[in-house]
Amino acid sequence: MKNENIPAKDKSKSLKEARDEINDILNKLESKDTDLSASMEDYKRLIHLNNYIDKLFKKKIREISEIKKEIKEK
Repeated sequence: MKNENIPAKDKSKSLKEARDEINDILNKLESKDTDLSASMEDYKRLIHLNNYIDKLFKKKIREISEIKKEIKEK
């Protein structure tokens, strides 16, 4: 999933909010009372949130690398 496909409502989520939603989805998927079509939609949402979190981590890694580079240059 490309970054531009992430809706604005998800871009404003914090890492904790995204992680909490993932945990809620996982709990629903592990439930015995779940129907297949709902599970498929939940799974797609789970993948979407995972990609969003991956994007957040990559952004933080770039920021940390830039800071380390600036420190070395001093």
